[in-house]
Amino acid sequence: MPTLVIVTLVGSLLQSAQPPQAAQNTQGAAELAALRARAEKGDADAQVKLGTTYASGRGVAQDFAQAVTWYRKAADQGHAGAQSLLGIFYGKGLGVVQDYAQSSAWYRKAADQGNVGAQSLLGILYHNGQGVPQDYAQAVVWFRKAANQGDADAQSNLGFAYSNGQGVPRDYAQAAVWFRKAADQGLADAQANLAFSYANGQGVVRDLIEAQKWYNLAASRALRAENQTKYAEARDTLAKLMTVAQLAEAQQRARAWQQAFEGKRP
Repeated sequence: MPTLVIVTLVGSLLQSAQPPQAAQNTQGAAELAALRARAEKGDADAQVKLGTTYASGRGVAQDFAQAVTWYRKAADQGHAGAQSLLGIFYGKGLGVVQDYAQSSAWYRKAADQGNVGAQSLLGILYHNGQGVPQDYAQAVVWFRKAANQGDADAQSNLGFAYSNGQGVPRDYAQAAVWFRKAADQGLADAQANLAFSYANGQGVVRDLIEAQKWYNLAASRALRAENQTKYAEARDTLAKLMTVAQLAEAQQRARAWQQAFEGKRP
């Protein structure tokens, strides 16, 4: 059945981090000094960039506490991006004691300014009851705000809400609409959710070829190993109900989708 997307922005923030290298050139050191000078003068953008430098460990020793220090300086000036990052770090307990109440408070400040990531993440906290009372209707409010800005995670989570009747009346057709919006952006979880919709005829006409196509894509695009396995197992179970010709058509559709998707990239 459809699953909720659990956003892990910290991983996205740090995934390209490299260990400090002794070969940092003079220009890099000079740039870091200039960045620090701007940050110390109160430049909020520089404060966020310096915080992210500490979070990633690029050119400095990785130090989440220092990252939080600089994010807080920018957040206190009303920088929505910094407020959202503080929400993430409090939620993950990076550089601070884990505190979902603080996480939700900082997300709310950023979300109220229209920060799409904060809106999506605040929706998850309301859905899970972390730092705020569990409130599916409020989760939907924030998922919808982010989804309307094009956030794929929020689109899939809004589809999940419609599929399960959480915060909105159950509506499989609406669920499929939102799953498709996120799936078309390449989100593997949404692709698996849309595959489930097609496999079971929920909100769409039952179509095993389309279901197999989306399971193929989800299994190949999932970032976490456990999801790759789960989606591959669903694909293989569905394959037992299909003819060789249907499987070939599903694979062709998946390849065509992937080629078109890659062609859209800048």
